[in-house]
Amino acid sequence: MTTPLNQSSRRKNLPTGILSRKISFVQGTPVRRSLRESHEPVRVYSVEWEGRCRIVTGPSVALQANVLALNRAYVAIQAVPARRAFAMLWKGMAEVISVENGSYLTYDFAAWLEVSELRIEIGEVDDHEDWVRAVNFTIQVPRVIRLLTNDRFPNNLVKFSRRNIFLRDENCCQYCGSRFNQHDLSLDHVVPRSRGGETSWENIVAACLKCNVRKGGRTPQEARMNLRNEPVRPKRSPVLSHQIDSQKYACWKNFVR
Repeated sequence: MTTPLNQSSRRKNLPTGILSRKISFVQGTPVRRSLRESHEPVRVYSVEWEGRCRIVTGPSVALQANVLALNRAYVAIQAVPARRAFAMLWKGMAEVISVENGSYLTYDFAAWLEVSELRIEIGEVDDHEDWVRAVNFTIQVPRVIRLLTNDRFPNNLVKFSRRNIFLRDENCCQYCGSRFNQHDLSLDHVVPRSRGGETSWENIVAACLKCNVRKGGRTPQEARMNLRNEPVRPKRSPVLSHQIDSQKYACWKNFVR
């Protein structure tokens, strides 16, 4: 059973990766007066949980989690990194939206910090949540924020990119059907460029290196290779579609259609 870390043991065993004098995830803005007056460097760490005990694991990867940003009308705009979300919360540009028992509750930075500390005290922490620990407080990474000064509506045009194509095809070769890491996949023109094939959603698929070489400059029919799925333009961001199916980002379903 892991025991809670006391203040002295935390300082002895924590990594030495100093980010800045001030809390880095709020982009240079100190979080509390005590931190503003302190000359001690501030470090940010990720926190894992074992029962009700906090385990500091090293420089925070929780800040790399995504947060869904809504406009003032509660319409999803985009996913932003947690680091940027915390910066907007501290500056008063956004508020946390928490879905609890079918209701939407809103919190500013200070209120969200109090809620986070209360949840730690009563042991109400789930495995799929992300937590960030600074010098003298621990805070939960929110899943959804609402921008208080943003009235624009999202651009439904999905960016055509290598990453989005791989996510659309679920990292599977569209010829052999095997799943690969993204660095083991390549892009293939269904109708080769030498035959007038366009570089578009409807003519590009993910393919493993072996299948891509086998197909060469031929069409799938000429190479006697069948496409697993017809390539189409996605209706929404493949990044959102990929993440929304996980338990970690399940609450996004309340805002993303």
